[in-house]
Amino acid sequence: MKKVPLIIDCDPGHDDAVMLLLAFGSNLFDIKAITTSAGNQTQEKTLKNARKILELIGTDVPVYKGCDKPLFRELIIADYVHGEMGMDGPILPEPNVYHESLSAIEAMARILTESPEKITIVPTGPLTNIATFLLAYPHLKSKIERISLMGGGAFRGNMTPTAEFNIYVDPEAAAVVFKSGVPITMCGLDVTHKALVFQEDIERFRAIGNRSGKVVAELMDFFSIYYRRERPELNGGAALHDPCSIAWLIDPSMFTSKPCFVDVEVNGTLTTGTTVVDFFDVLKKTPNVDFVYDIDRERYIQLIYDAVRVLP
Repeated sequence: MKKVPLIIDCDPGHDDAVMLLLAFGSNLFDIKAITTSAGNQTQEKTLKNARKILELIGTDVPVYKGCDKPLFRELIIADYVHGEMGMDGPILPEPNVYHESLSAIEAMARILTESPEKITIVPTGPLTNIATFLLAYPHLKSKIERISLMGGGAFRGNMTPTAEFNIYVDPEAAAVVFKSGVPITMCGLDVTHKALVFQEDIERFRAIGNRSGKVVAELMDFFSIYYRRERPELNGGAALHDPCSIAWLIDPSMFTSKPCFVDVEVNGTLTTGTTVVDFFDVLKKTPNVDFVYDIDRERYIQLIYDAVRVLP
């Protein structure tokens, strides 16, 4: 089976780490590069965290440093969820995998230019790198097969009542991406707050017995602290957001989605960073997004389990 060529743009982050393990463990993707965004923690820390995960599983996929801050705003980080280092919990190996000297934006341009086929991009943090690339190299948009992203939401937020973190951190960048004309799959809070990992799932990962299973369990031990304290409506579950963007590429049949027109609010007093999803087609505009809003949770956790089980 031919592997799908990917560039992953992430800000590890506990759920980004699990997303990377799913992407590599599935053995379905030809991962050309990992680029890092500033979001869950600063660029310096997310870059190192990405390298730690690659060191854990023993892969030498190149890692490229992205933008240090949003296009026009000061950086907001989520250390209250992800901790001081951005991936607190497990003790991970110090990386021997070094990041490349080329910037993330230049690397994306080179990879797309040289590729004989279209490449899918998977962003799971703020969209600064992706927007910067699209603005700098608009002629390469046609080389992007799809953008499968984690971000936004139609009916709930987690930074404001209506704005999700990744979009809220850099709404101007998100607006560029959503208006780009590139096919987009959007896995926002509507689906990711159903993509829950519970204590019994954590124990299953721990029981695998390999390094990666132990790391997933310890990541989720830490990650769950915030959700059990701050999101009681999830009944003890932690929202495993970012792997949805990879899981959808592997098996979209486990999700429910709908083509919708989506735009991003950049000027609102109460609504900055909101993804305005025209779920009921009020505006009669051509859909620009496959909006994902439901999931078969058990299949999702099993998919991640099966990927982690074959890793070191």
